[in-house]
Amino acid sequence: MKRVGLDTFRLSFSWSRILPKGKVSRGVNPLGVKFYNNVINELLHNGIKPLVTLLHYDPPQSLYDEYGGFLSSKIVDDFAEYADFCFKTFGDRVKYWITMNEPNGLAINGYNFGSFAPGRCSPLGNCPGGNSAVEPYVAAHNMILSHGAAVKVYKDKYQAIQKGKIGITIVSHWFLPKFNTTADRIAVSRALDFMFGWFARPITFGDYPDSMRSLVGNRLPKFTKEQSAMLKGSLDFLGLNYYTANYAESIPLTATGANLSYTDDRRLRKMEFP
Repeated sequence: MKRVGLDTFRLSFSWSRILPKGKVSRGVNPLGVKFYNNVINELLHNGIKPLVTLLHYDPPQSLYDEYGGFLSSKIVDDFAEYADFCFKTFGDRVKYWITMNEPNGLAINGYNFGSFAPGRCSPLGNCPGGNSAVEPYVAAHNMILSHGAAVKVYKDKYQAIQKGKIGITIVSHWFLPKFNTTADRIAVSRALDFMFGWFARPITFGDYPDSMRSLVGNRLPKFTKEQSAMLKGSLDFLGLNYYTANYAESIPLTATGANLSYTDDRRLRKMEFP
């Protein structure tokens, strides 16, 4: 990396490598801490700044076994404690923090399709358990609150001294209307709301996009006034992972009851470019 002139290296910490049981009170893994210290120090020795992601799709199994991981609001305090430990332990050298990488991808693939851990979805998706109409929104809600809690810890306790910055990285596609119709142009906006705005709007404005509030209804959790205030502006920078673009075609809602899902709620068909 030094030979090719890179000045920054993005790496992801494993929560369970540092805290095997998910909580500081249950023990810190000194070998895990030593490993990341060695990586950070070697980067800095070679003039390369570390950009650290705290969560990259892998919350501790112990917390999933204990209370369901991101399906429980208990994880908010545990993530904030983990982040606090990292800021205290590594923040003298790490000046750029990402709370989570692609949390919307984890919510969609882990709780709607069941293709990523923890592999949950509605029965029609052949998962051992889950509810694609509810759990993606619950998990995402707790991820967003976990992000906000970690940012608050950093800004309240460390930022003034450590002089670092903190943000989040979201994944999103770009969308174009499948046909040049008003319905498909509106579907493009809806697609962006459900993929990008789902996380970006709460951390900038304190609440979900209006289209999600309207279409998902009471299955979309609500933020308290205190939570909304904590989330609003809870970032120094926003990372965007962008891989491709898709067509969006507006379609009516056909699923009902138990067949509802995050996918159906968008009221659109997403298609690859030919």
